[in-house]
Amino acid sequence: MIQKVLGVVPGGEQLHYLLQRRAGGLKDFDRELRLKVVDWELMVGHLAALGIDVVGTRFFEMGSGWFPTLPLPLCLYLGGAASVDTVDLNPHMKPDLTSRCATALAGSLATIAKATGRDEGELREMQRATARALERGASIGEATNGVIRYRAPADAAATDQPDSSLDVVFSNSVLEHIPAPVIDRCFAESSRILRPGGVFFHSANCGDHYAYVDRRLTQLHYLAYSDAAWKKWDNAFLYQNRLRATDFTRMARTAGFTIEVDTSRPHPKHIAALARIDVHPQFSRYSRDELAITSIDFIGRKPHASAPT
Repeated sequence: MIQKVLGVVPGGEQLHYLLQRRAGGLKDFDRELRLKVVDWELMVGHLAALGIDVVGTRFFEMGSGWFPTLPLPLCLYLGGAASVDTVDLNPHMKPDLTSRCATALAGSLATIAKATGRDEGELREMQRATARALERGASIGEATNGVIRYRAPADAAATDQPDSSLDVVFSNSVLEHIPAPVIDRCFAESSRILRPGGVFFHSANCGDHYAYVDRRLTQLHYLAYSDAAWKKWDNAFLYQNRLRATDFTRMARTAGFTIEVDTSRPHPKHIAALARIDVHPQFSRYSRDELAITSIDFIGRKPHASAPT
């Protein structure tokens, strides 16, 4: 209810940020960063299995968030990426959190070195230089020698990137917060800006996010509500589209991508939870297994250009 109110009152965004720092997802910064480094390592592992290295690769991130942690941009920079464009509809990224992130990544250099094959000593020099530059007030672009390019407000569904200019488009815990028609446009734009044979990697959380703060709820609780009823609980800061994992891969295929990795699997505890939920009829088009999936990592590949005839 607090988020609902802050989403409509003047100054609500700044108050919401302060609450996140004091009592929300930004309170335990070190834990959140460790979890994001794990996410980054998983992403890099999936890409490596498809023959895509971080070194020399051109990345584009949908949804920068409060600070570049998947440490998406920063870990990719340290890992040797050629470029990392990161965009967000809203300028959420905070200089103090970005600086703190760069400093804290000193504890993850062994992980980054192992995942990318780079020398840990060289990474330590880069990390220290980046952290010092950010402490002095440099922008993320200046601190990374132009490798990371952060833009907000900017629209991932309508970028200014040249056609076929990037190798990887990615997001982490973003798709579940975007309306379905916008996801369709983002996927179409991804197809335009990726080179033939390029890929996108998306990690999405298909569970009820309120369950993380209210232990009485399960991650499938929100499936009991119609769209009209759910609008009462949805809010500007934590919009949840309630799409299932199969929706994301279906939209990717519609945009022309071939799905090469799909980690979505129904968990037995979620299947059991469905028996205790009066699932709304609007979700009847899904099987029980499809409803019970609460997370997915998937990679779609843009087809290679057809050989000339």
